Amino acid sequence: MSVAIENFVKAIYNNDKHDIKDTKPGNIAKQLGISNAAATDMAKKLALKELLHYEKYQKLQLTEKGTKMALNVVRKHRLWEAFLFKMFDMSLHDIHREAELLEHQTSDLLAEKISNYLGHPKFDPHGDPIPNAYGEITTIDTSISLSEAKEGKTYIIARLMSNDKEFFDFCAQNGIKYRNALKVSKQFTANKMTQITIGTNTIVLNEDFTKIIYVDEN
Repeated sequence: MSVAIENFVKAIYNNDKHDIKDTKPGNIAKQLGISNAAATDMAKKLALKELLHYEKYQKLQLTEKGTKMALNVVRKHRLWEAFLFKMFDMSLHDIHREAELLEHQTSDLLAEKISNYLGHPKFDPHGDPIPNAYGEITTIDTSISLSEAKEGKTYIIARLMSNDKEFFDFCAQNGIKYRNALKVSKQFTANKMTQITIGTNTIVLNEDFTKIIYVDEN
């Protein structure tokens, strides 16, 4: 399959799973940097290939075949992120950017070799689950967004759901890293802000950040 097709089904899968935006062609078009017309044409084309269900003005839904393709691409992407992070200690933004390129050039054989070398990791450095070779995610997600966390409790950072360089730069500077512990000092509900203590630092985050930082109870 072409890179364009793989990116299209992956975008639908990620939007659906992350509940960030819906999967209507217009939203997929914006995410991929293509026109609405091009997204609609692609959706119709992939519907004929039985990769998704297309209905005018409705959200796009992947078929079982389309989901399997998306998970295969996601697996390769997240394995590359784990590999690049381990081998070169690259930033979370940079490993994502490089994995976007490498995922399309990676055979199933190489993906399995990378997985084996890394000890078959369950999560990438962002905290996103890595599908296994059968396209299955075997982990159970119990995390909540930081905005939902309770005052006075200590949590473990479970997921950083962004691709934004400035966000990751901020996280790196303040110790906000996958599997690090933090304490929720105060929830400013009216102002939609959260004060956290992480290491020796106390910082206040607005909703733009607390909605994309996910935590598990310690």
